[in-house]
Amino acid sequence: QVQLVESGGGLVQTGGSLRLSCAASVRTFTTYAWGWFRQAPGKEREFVAAVLWSGGSTYNADSVEGRFTISRDNAKNTVYLQMNNLKPEDTAVYYCAASTGRFYSSTYYYTRSSEYDVWGQGAQVTVSS
Repeated sequence: QVQLVESGGGLVQTGGSLRLSCAASVRTFTTYAWGWFRQAPGKEREFVAAVLWSGGSTYNADSVEGRFTISRDNAKNTVYLQMNNLKPEDTAVYYCAASTGRFYSSTYYYTRSSEYDVWGQGAQVTVSS
């Protein structure tokens, strides 16, 4: 069974940067897209960014556009989330996810958490003011 292992969370000051990584435990499995979601205390899980496995097209939530960058390394079966200019409202548990069930040519469809069937354990990101 595929597992996703996240790393790179932590505590940072406002304006700082962090990079999250998410690696699959097996070398190959069919992935159509990777996504990052986050959940702050008392709030619902929300979409952050997605990237197509083939071609690398990306889609970001408006709240992180221009600050966060999602990328993937196909050879390493790993996805990254580079987070710059962090704000206190970015504080949350960040989850990576893989979509293995259905292909869409547009990353827009991968903004829905229901499209993902493999999830990481979550990484805490805390931004202090």
